Amino acid sequence: DGFWNYVVTHCDFNSTDSKDITFIRSYYYNKLEIVRFDSSVGRYVGYTELGVKNAEAWNSGPEVVQMRNEKERYCVNNVGNNYRSAVTKS
Repeated sequence: DGFWNYVVTHCDFNSTDSKDITFIRSYYYNKLEIVRFDSSVGRYVGYTELGVKNAEAWNSGPEVVQMRNEKERYCVNNVGNNYRSAVTKS
């Protein structure tokens, strides 16, 4: 009898070119996605009442700037290895 609160971060890509890479961080509460940052949108988007409130706050603060930089740090720097690994196994 508790609550599930978790964050999922991933990179979607179909090549190693930066323009083909999308950074996504989703925030969930009890298996329901409440808010997401998507680098192709460039801001947070809320999907529930709580998520909309969080998105508004985060989009007007330093959090959105940090997330915009995460694509380069988290995805672009690592996708090359993952892409090469997948291509050699296909």
